Amino acid sequence: MLALILIVLPVFVLIGVGYAARRSNLVSDRTGDGLSDFVFTLAVPCLLFRTLARAEIPAVQPWGYWIAYFSGVVVCWTLAMLIATRVFQRSGPASVACGFAAAQSNTVLVGIPIILKAFGEAGTVPLALLLAVHLPVTMTAATVLVEGRKTSPRAIARKLLTHPIIIGILLGTAFRPFAAEAPALLWTVVDMLANTAVPCALVTLGIALCRYGLESGLKLPLILSTLKLVLHPLIVFVLATTVFTMPPAWAGVAVMFAACPCGINAYLFAERYRDGMAEASTAIAMSTLLAMLTMVLWLGVLGIQT
Repeated sequence: MLALILIVLPVFVLIGVGYAARRSNLVSDRTGDGLSDFVFTLAVPCLLFRTLARAEIPAVQPWGYWIAYFSGVVVCWTLAMLIATRVFQRSGPASVACGFAAAQSNTVLVGIPIILKAFGEAGTVPLALLLAVHLPVTMTAATVLVEGRKTSPRAIARKLLTHPIIIGILLGTAFRPFAAEAPALLWTVVDMLANTAVPCALVTLGIALCRYGLESGLKLPLILSTLKLVLHPLIVFVLATTVFTMPPAWAGVAVMFAACPCGINAYLFAERYRDGMAEASTAIAMSTLLAMLTMVLWLGVLGIQT
């Protein structure tokens, strides 16, 4: 448990830095807006570009692995949007952000260190595979859900092709054959921008928590956290261990990947569309706190001692 707390603690420290800076008026709400724009339009696209350009994707796809994990994503995302829309009267980008929060995992700060510690060398390949496709798939889905509403296919295509996230995904995919020959200067610049994505996003989240407080209440963020921390890994666990055949380490990685708290990108997405920021920011903070207990429980279900 102590090891898990030490892994999660930097998340709260960076959120706290943003919260304290805004609370003490060292920065303004405009600072948070500008920082969010930077992360969404430059840092995250560079992170996606780097991830996809360097990804080692096997020629033969592990379809059972993909289906087990992304079935949980689809179910939790759909349920979150339905609950947000029909029970809490959220609509448009806010409802999509709720679905995004319930389905997309915080893997960089929380998932990677826990998964590698739990499964060691056997977990590196399945972890790398999910890292390569997880954020591109969820970001693209969220963008299509918002941009595709009441819009012609031509307009949708134009918006997608000019969207910073989609541009990062397309460029990263196209650049894969040339990644090894790319000059060191290019990767230095890309790495510098990509490495700012997570810390800057967490500071922005802290500013948002100070700005919006508990404006959304606790009920909806608690539901989103429960979907993310309980239902998502439960679906993956059942599919990966009883429906599809895969090595135990692969099943375990998929379950723990799903058991991670709500990802910061849900807030960045909400901030981009100026809707759903309170719901996303509260759900991320709440699920990260609760994950210190639920992830230990899931490791126990998988037979991993903490």
